[in-house]
This record gives sequence, structure tokens and C-alpha cells, in this order.
Amino acid sequence: MADNSKLQIAMFPWLAFGHMIPWLELAKLIAQKGHKIFFISAPRNLDRLPKLPPNLASSIHFVKLPLPRVHNLPENAEATVDLSYDEVWYLKQASDCLQQPMKQLLLSLAPDWLLFDFTAHWLPSISRQLGIPNCFFSIFTAATLGYLGPSSVLINGSDDLKTPEGYARVPNWVPFRTTVAYRLFEAKKIFHLLTGDESNLSHVYRFGESLKGCDIIAVRSCMEFEPEWLKLVEQLHQKPVFPVGQLPTTDNDMEEETETWRWIKDWLDTQEKGSVVYVAFGSEAKPTQEELTEIALGLEQSKLPFFWVLKKGLGQADTELIDLPDGFEERTKGRGIVYTSWAPQLKILGHDSVGGFLTHSGWSSVVEGLQFGRALVLLTFYADQGLNAKLLQEKNIGYVIPREEEDGSFSSNSVAESLKLVFVEKDGEIYRNKAKEMKGLFGERERPNLYVDNFLSYLETHRFLHKSEEMKSN
Repeated sequence: MADNSKLQIAMFPWLAFGHMIPWLELAKLIAQKGHKIFFISAPRNLDRLPKLPPNLASSIHFVKLPLPRVHNLPENAEATVDLSYDEVWYLKQASDCLQQPMKQLLLSLAPDWLLFDFTAHWLPSISRQLGIPNCFFSIFTAATLGYLGPSSVLINGSDDLKTPEGYARVPNWVPFRTTVAYRLFEAKKIFHLLTGDESNLSHVYRFGESLKGCDIIAVRSCMEFEPEWLKLVEQLHQKPVFPVGQLPTTDNDMEEETETWRWIKDWLDTQEKGSVVYVAFGSEAKPTQEELTEIALGLEQSKLPFFWVLKKGLGQADTELIDLPDGFEERTKGRGIVYTSWAPQLKILGHDSVGGFLTHSGWSSVVEGLQFGRALVLLTFYADQGLNAKLLQEKNIGYVIPREEEDGSFSSNSVAESLKLVFVEKDGEIYRNKAKEMKGLFGERERPNLYVDNFLSYLETHRFLHKSEEMKSN
């Protein structure tokens, strides 16, 4: 006989590994409680996800939903990691063409709840037609959602947000003092994402429709970290908001000795405790040639040991590869390593010789750094990274490399000085101490469990209530 107290939950994250990985962490926590997950994505994405722990393999079902062919979308491109910045629009268009296949899939799966991401702004109306209650799950911080504002502004726009300058100010709906806003150069760089055009819906419109249409909101966050922002999101949208914890990445192969990890570990073992700068900008951030040169020369000037995971291109069609300055690797030989393939980031960050992390401020990378108590030096590139950096800087958890406000340019000297401050100098002790303090908040496993218990308790008690309300409204 079926256990009716157990939930069946369908999850549809955006087609980016920076989204899918934390979604999978949430799926694991839910599955550990005995519930069943249908994790929906394009076939190649599911094949590339980390292996499930054996005890959860029967509770998390990977459901392959093929992407329709879209003009200009490269063949086999199913995630943002397969594409350059400019090609991601086509992936969104392909995702938007999934409305009918998704409806059919949900009809056959008949889940108790549907969790969806901001890009699939069309899903709430489908779930409502089918009588399936839905939840918008944000991997973005509550500060990002609060900064973006009410759904009416996101959908209809605002006179204050017609220019990049408008996004470089703290919005008037934030009732407390904060510095969380884009810097001007950041707003200029992503202005096209915020505004969209005739053929591409803007990110803010997708957020607006998602937040307006959902029944409840779940956020990758916790009350101990940003209580004022979580409360603001609830006030702005007048819906229940559930923090589900920071969802630190679990490495099921943490003890596995691969050949790659063996030689990296051997090199790290030769370095002093807390001395190594780990440098990585995620799978989808690529510096310009000028930025790369300044980063490299800054690392060289700092005289600190470093391990740099460098991605030279984005996607199959990216022919504009970036190169290190002439002689850089020779001059830093022995002190630093530049590695251009996939690297075991969690294992590296977990090594005692790593003292801090030069990162792009993508939230998954921030969580991974802080779960090991690593000090953060922040160099943003796009998307929500500018808001994350401001939030971390405001809380003295990360140090933002100084840049020109207008164009975002920075010098090798500012990179070197920032690294020395955070890693070595007395004035940087606050960042080192704060990172260690955050280790408990971001790295422990018990806290997310409590948040997920609270979230699931709501899903269990409200699944039939929401269903009956939706059936009535239809």
C-alpha cells in the first residue's frame, strides 16, 4: 500500500550547472526524508551530473526531456556551459519551446508539487491548469530577489530603471540601510539581460512572472545570514518564503584518489598552511584578454603561491581564446600552477594549505569557499555576481578588488594589494576571521536539514489545500 504521507516532487532547474548542482543538493536532502523526486532536464545534462549516493538512487529519478531544435543553437548544446555568452539566448528560446512537452510530462508524472526556476516563467499557469501546486525555487540570495523588487516592477518596468544608472542605486522599496546594488560597469555589462528585446524576454520579466505566478517561494539561504532580506521578499510578494539552507555541495567521491587529485595534492602538501590562493571563476565566467593579463601579473606581484583553474574559452563556438602574458608560467614556476582542465574544486578548497579563494562571486562558489572557511577576494563578471559581492563586502565576509566605476577596469597592482591584504596583512584579519566564522553557517549539514524539514512540513500539509484551490479557480 502506498504511503500517502510521502511526497512526489517534480523539479525543473534552469539549464545551467550552477543551478542544477544546488537543485540536486536540495533533491538529496528531500529524498533522505523518504520522498520521491523527479529531476527533469535535457539528456546530456543529466548524464553529466554527479553520481547519486547508492542509498538515494531509487528515490531520485532523472527524467530526460529533449530540447527542441532552435535556429542558431549549436548541436548538443544543452547547458550554458556549452555556449558563449551571446548564445545563451538560444538556449532560453529552446527552453521556452518545452511548454507542451512539459505539460504532457507533468500529466504522466502527476507530482504533488512542482519546483521551477526563474527562466520557466510559463510553468505556473501550466501547473495551475493541471491542479499541481508550485514553488519558485531561487538559487539566488534573498538580497538579489529583494533588490529586484516587486513583480509589478519586474513585469511592467519602472521609470527609475530605464538606464544602467538606475540599477546602480539601492531601490526605494528596500526599507533598511544597505549597499547592495550593481556598480555602474556591472549594470552596463548586463543591461541587455535586464531589459531584453523583441525576440528575447528579459531576465527581470521572467523573474516577475515566476514570482507573481508561484504559490510559494523557496530560497537558497538561511535566517542567520540575511534575515532582513528574507522578510523583505515575503513583504514584496505577499507569499510564504522558505529558506532551505545554503545547500553546500557534497562530494560523494571526496575520498577517491584520482590521478589528477593525487598530483594536485602532492603539490599542495609542499605549501605552507593557509598560504595558497585558489583562483577559479566558475564554468561560465571568462575574463577579457586585458583582465586576464592584469590578474596574472597581480598574482605574480603578490608573491603568494597560487593554484589557478583557468578556462580559456566558453562553449564550442568560442574562437577568441585568451592567453597568459609571455613568460608568466616560467617566472612563477614552483610558486604557482595554472591548470586548464576540470579540477576537483571541493578537494582543493578543503586542503589545509589553501588560505583563500579569488572568485567571481557566483553563489555556488561562495558557498563552497565558505563551507571550508576560506577567505574571499571578489572579482565579478556578470549576472548576480555584483550583488553577491556587495552583500559579502557589507558583512565583511569578502573583499572586493577595487575597479573603475565607469568601465570596470582594474590594475595588476590592485589585484596584488587585495590578495596581500586578505591573505597576509593585519588589516585583512577581519576577512580571514569572518570566513572561519561562516564555516559553521555554510558548511554544517544539520542546519539545512532543519530548514528542509520546515519546508517539507508545509508541502505536506498544503498539497491538497493548494490543489483544491486551483481546481476551484479552473
